[in-house]
Amino acid sequence: MPSPARPRGVIAATATPVDAAFRPDLPRLLRHCRALLDGGCDAINLLGTTGEATSFSLEQRLGVMRAIFDAGMPMHRFMVGTGLCSLDETATLTRAACEMRFAGALVLPPFFYPLVQADGLITYVDALIARVDRPSLAIYLYHIPQNTQVPWPVSVVAELRRRHPAALVGLKDSAGDLAYSREIVRAVPELDVFPGSEASLVQANADGFAGCISASVNLTAAPSQAGWSAQGTPDGAAAIAKAAAMRAALSRQPLIASVKAALAVRYDDAEWSRLCPPLQGLSEAQSQTLHDALAALT
Repeated sequence: MPSPARPRGVIAATATPVDAAFRPDLPRLLRHCRALLDGGCDAINLLGTTGEATSFSLEQRLGVMRAIFDAGMPMHRFMVGTGLCSLDETATLTRAACEMRFAGALVLPPFFYPLVQADGLITYVDALIARVDRPSLAIYLYHIPQNTQVPWPVSVVAELRRRHPAALVGLKDSAGDLAYSREIVRAVPELDVFPGSEASLVQANADGFAGCISASVNLTAAPSQAGWSAQGTPDGAAAIAKAAAMRAALSRQPLIASVKAALAVRYDDAEWSRLCPPLQGLSEAQSQTLHDALAALT
């Protein structure tokens, strides 16, 4: 079951604005994070897939983390993605997350090599926890096999929790398969499990979920929070239906590009529409279609 001491509820997988040289635009990011926290988000997941984390260098990612910390943000409301191919670099980012008092570190499986076996995944996490060596360490496994080609099998998650009950606290499921999320809850009920879509909030408590961590919450924070806070009621169901419809509109084109295009409109700031290569932004026609679809829902 979810722990009340850890982040739960509506969590935005925040987008990362970038400048013309494709470097993180820290002033814009800070303004956006404040708007999310004030606009219905219980917490923020920094530097995940939506945040284009794997397009940034180790130094850039550390700089983004430091900017959040130095700005005096409520660190108990921030999680951060720390996964890289290299064990040593993943440990560096994860240790920094502990030192800057992030509420948790989202860790990808070691990716690139095909056919990674269960023992290899377990050895990797064992070594990561040993290298970080911080009592405040809180790891959330990041399950996104459509990108990494490496899943976190339920049996591996259960074994890692058995070995590291203090350090392994949760899992983010971005595979889009609620059956997997529910299986994790049944197998390891102590973990905080976060599906990757607002639609899961309609019966999150009944399913044993801790909330959701979603890209589209960059735009749907208000109705998502209304639905999360009123689960089991007609008003709550209506709010989640609205958030889910907004997510569906955003997902008709590549999701990261859609989120950034919608934020460019929301903030009246075209700089928000820029993505890091190789990703590309929406065309003018695609952006207009998205704007019209979202406007019809609000």
